[in-house]
Amino acid sequence: MSLDRSVEDLLRELAPQVLGAVVRRYGQFDASEDATQEALVRAATRWPTDGIPDNPRGWLVTVAVHRLLDEFRSDTSRRRREDAVFAATPQSELLGRPADVEPGTDRDDSLALLFMCCHPALSPPSQIALTLRAVGGLTTAQIAAAFLVPEATMAQRISRAKQGIRDSGAPFAMPAGPDRAERLRAVLHVLYLVFNEGYTTSAGPDLTAPQLSDEAIRLTRWLRRLLPSDAEVAGLLALMLLTDARRPARTRPDGALVPLAEQDRGRWDRGRIAEGVALITETLPRGPVGPYQVQAAIAAVHDEAERMEATDWPQILGLYDLLEKMAPNPMVTLNRAVAVAMVSGPTAGLELLGTLESDKRLAKHHRLLATRAHLLELAGRSGAAADSYREAARRTSSLPERRHLAERAARAARAQVDEAD
Repeated sequence: MSLDRSVEDLLRELAPQVLGAVVRRYGQFDASEDATQEALVRAATRWPTDGIPDNPRGWLVTVAVHRLLDEFRSDTSRRRREDAVFAATPQSELLGRPADVEPGTDRDDSLALLFMCCHPALSPPSQIALTLRAVGGLTTAQIAAAFLVPEATMAQRISRAKQGIRDSGAPFAMPAGPDRAERLRAVLHVLYLVFNEGYTTSAGPDLTAPQLSDEAIRLTRWLRRLLPSDAEVAGLLALMLLTDARRPARTRPDGALVPLAEQDRGRWDRGRIAEGVALITETLPRGPVGPYQVQAAIAAVHDEAERMEATDWPQILGLYDLLEKMAPNPMVTLNRAVAVAMVSGPTAGLELLGTLESDKRLAKHHRLLATRAHLLELAGRSGAAADSYREAARRTSSLPERRHLAERAARAARAQVDEAD
């Protein structure tokens, strides 16, 4: 195979296939994952100079298996398990020849691996970390950097996640029936959270973490190839594409945040918009319609408007009405309040926001305060808007958002002075 592809891209594509093959044969997710990571590191070191082997997947499986066997040999208390592993290991692997090339054994367990990483026994942060490492092929250092935490902290999180998988006793197999549908929802939620953290980071000096949003899109594309008939998988991919298309226009050269109403829409990625619109247009008529499809439809309405004033807000409001019935949560209500304000005026939007003040999940969130400030500004209540902007800026951990909200507060305060004059 020629080096016409990035070694890094190839390794990230093969990572879940290799880990799936090792776990399926020998169990012990944690030990298999460590061995697979060792194989990936060795390939990243050798392939750029030695060339990509004819059977890169088999090469990685062989190295991972040998690493696993070496680990077993180093611990005398595992001798009985070592004997069982040797008995189950094909001779081609023990002799160092490419593994997984025998007829009928080239099976891709990537989907089962993704479902295992999103096991309900794990917390969402653990699911995210384990998915990015085991399925995404990212190193612990890369994941830690993306989430702005020390590498040691992320290593502990991943270790606890692998311990949780081991303690759960879950078999390495695709869940069946209702459990499969429930687990798929968890998988989609994890990918959605990864994308959102990449599109707008929750903390730190940068507004976005493109590595995370790009990885979420890559994994969702891959999941769609595995489950081509699932409408919500398609809906989530469309939502990501339509949202990420705006990324180039979301920041100024100095990193400052640019809100949707002020973005240069000529900088939006038209290729991603076209792909996302085509995907959701194809998917919606097939039904049943799920929350990700509705959110993708909302994003499509925004992206198809040539300017902010041309946005079809009544259609967006209708879609939010549907989404709130389908998947009610305070963030949906928050977004719906903006649509209500654009259709029926800011006072109506503020009345709806008032219903969220007693919701503990959002009552002190900076987004609620920022949205209230925006609607107060539209209503001509500049002093109250300035106060809400200041409080929102105080509560956010994102430095670009904090600077943006502080600037809005100063602008509203100036407007209040002008009104008084």
